[in-house]
Amino acid sequence: MLLHEELLNLRLFYLADHLDEFLLKIKKNAFDPRKMLQHLVELELAERQNRSTQNRLKSAKIGRAKLLAEFDWAWPKEIDRSAIDELMTTEFVKSNQNAVIAGPQGVGKTMIAKNIALSAIAGGFHVLFTSASDLVIDLGAQESTAALQRRLRRYIGPDLLVIDELGYLSFDHRAADLLFEIISKRYENGSTIVTTNLAFKDWGVPFQGAASVTPLIDRLTHNCEVIKIDADSYRVKESSQRKIGKKNAKPTAH
Repeated sequence: MLLHEELLNLRLFYLADHLDEFLLKIKKNAFDPRKMLQHLVELELAERQNRSTQNRLKSAKIGRAKLLAEFDWAWPKEIDRSAIDELMTTEFVKSNQNAVIAGPQGVGKTMIAKNIALSAIAGGFHVLFTSASDLVIDLGAQESTAALQRRLRRYIGPDLLVIDELGYLSFDHRAADLLFEIISKRYENGSTIVTTNLAFKDWGVPFQGAASVTPLIDRLTHNCEVIKIDADSYRVKESSQRKIGKKNAKPTAH
């Protein structure tokens, strides 16, 4: 077996990718042997950490996300920026706390949740991002009890689970029961973020008055930061600005 392949089998990825460079430095005595080994260990650890982060990012299914630095904090009529900044530290994940981000459509709830999720991944946590509808459809597609239980573990296991857009679509009682099982199993064992356009008193509407909705809210909010955003839609604002820009744009000379 080639040395390069052996290094890959040992998961020494950095050395495998830079083998010729290191062999040349050894040949030229460019490094003190002890310093060279120390430097190599540091590079391997950095490479391992980077690969781990990339793997967690891939499995999180976050998709595209605007950076929180682009968020217009002056736009909302009501928003607790300090609470969001605190969530961005991801300390809440260490203590298995939850968060609910509530507000009308188009005010940045998903953007904020994705940035918190990205911060958690950078901090070494395992994260899964899903919409409420995708979660329910995924679980409903399982054809046996055993398959369903295996699939439930996908949502119960991560350090941080983000359930986006709860309340936009209606679900049956079984969907509410499955969501309750996830929240219940994660209770004080993992952190959950839910984004929603509904007040808690209205959560029974999309789940058609399912009995499990009340205990679901009780478990979710027991140790939870609730952030309310009161604002007009950013998308409507941006669309209006684009229309104004086009209207004011001077015609191109021919």
